[in-house]
Amino acid sequence: MAKGLPTREEDYSQWYNEIVSRAGLAQHSAVRGCMVIKPYGYAIWEKMQAQLDKMFKATGHENAYFPLFVPKSLFEAEEKNAEGFAKECAVVTHYRLKTDPNNKGKLIVDETAKLEEELVVRPTSEAIIWSTYKGWIQSYRDLPILVNQWANVVRWEMRTRLFLRTAEFLWQEGHTAHATKEEALTETKTMVEVYAKFAEEWMAMPVIQGIKSESERFAGAEDTYCIEAMMQDGKALQAGTSHFLGQNFAKAFDVKFATKEGTKEYVWATSWGVSTRLMGALIMTHSDDKGLVLPPKLAPYEVVMIPIYKGDDQKEAVVARLKEIKTELENQGISVKLDDRDTHKPGWKFAEYELKGVPIRIAMGMRDVEAGNLELARRDTLEKKIYEQKDIANKVKHLLENIQLNLHQRAVDFREEKSQKADSYAEFKKILEKKGGFIYAHWDGTAETEDLIQKETKATIRCLPFTDKKEEGVCMVTGKPSKQRVIFAKAY
Repeated sequence: MAKGLPTREEDYSQWYNEIVSRAGLAQHSAVRGCMVIKPYGYAIWEKMQAQLDKMFKATGHENAYFPLFVPKSLFEAEEKNAEGFAKECAVVTHYRLKTDPNNKGKLIVDETAKLEEELVVRPTSEAIIWSTYKGWIQSYRDLPILVNQWANVVRWEMRTRLFLRTAEFLWQEGHTAHATKEEALTETKTMVEVYAKFAEEWMAMPVIQGIKSESERFAGAEDTYCIEAMMQDGKALQAGTSHFLGQNFAKAFDVKFATKEGTKEYVWATSWGVSTRLMGALIMTHSDDKGLVLPPKLAPYEVVMIPIYKGDDQKEAVVARLKEIKTELENQGISVKLDDRDTHKPGWKFAEYELKGVPIRIAMGMRDVEAGNLELARRDTLEKKIYEQKDIANKVKHLLENIQLNLHQRAVDFREEKSQKADSYAEFKKILEKKGGFIYAHWDGTAETEDLIQKETKATIRCLPFTDKKEEGVCMVTGKPSKQRVIFAKAY
């Protein structure tokens, strides 16, 4: 165990914070609630971004960029959206500072430079985008519009935690416009499936797709689809959302189009997004008491090489052979870091890359060079094994695939172990207190019952899971009819 790193069992919250810090992912900034994403952490985000961007473009989307600032009048146009985000908005009121005449070393707001209209720093971009779409859309020939933007947003959170909830964070937000309700619904469902595929196949993080209850849906949406993941403390984490906005924003901004029949109709809309919160999900899904554990597909480098030697002659020979193997691996598309620094001993490096979660570590000394061997250690299981150097690239490639699959299966098994059904409210409370995790229970569909459960237990409805097996029953609280079980959990 890395020195000073608490175990998950001792203090899960501190364990998470220490991994973020010690693995070099992020740190708190000079601005309260904001973070600095460090190079190693940003490299993981870049890999996420690159794969998601590829998947978005494969489904017909293009990237654009819209302003950070939203005029207050535009932000207010869609009432539910404005009300939903009002308490989290940062607002710009002035456009200039000036020197304090009583203290030349200080700057104060220039009251003569007050904005005619206040500007909201975007917490989400529906308002500024739909005011723009009004000028883009006249006819059915202009539809659909399939646009995504990679951006930062500001939501003035009072309680923050690196990656999971910060005042400013990075994300992508898709905003699409359609001629029909059916087309918009198809888009909404397609994008939640894209998110699920990314989570399962790249993050090795199993997720459940479903639809949010009315009280949990996005402000201004008619329906919100989501992917929900379970973290190692049994809490749920909403990993991505896709919103069917209906015609709400089109009506708010008077965005109409001429149909083929010559009539005027309001446009149908969707929006969807994931954020740097996925970094937190990645950490809490796979990591252990020794540090970060990364799935190979998202690791900044999949393999780290560490030479072991005595004297310059040995170092030259060992490093030369490792460079040859490095080339072999890179020719197979494997990302490799060769750490031949002489400022740190091999043992220190072993601990460092274990903490950073590098999937495979290769160690080689002079005897290995002579014998044609090397030591290979995998981060997920901590197993070490001696391999022949012959055909090592294919062996490593196969092992990386195995690690990716193993991490996913391990997370699936954990989720299954921590998922249970509850048929009574007493049973529900007992499971929540003793075991936590996902609880499948019947609910009568009312906001009143949902609110009561949340107030008494702090558990929320994570989603109404998509399922072909509708299991009718009665609400665990009121005894009223229920068409299917929903997922309850405490959540981030």
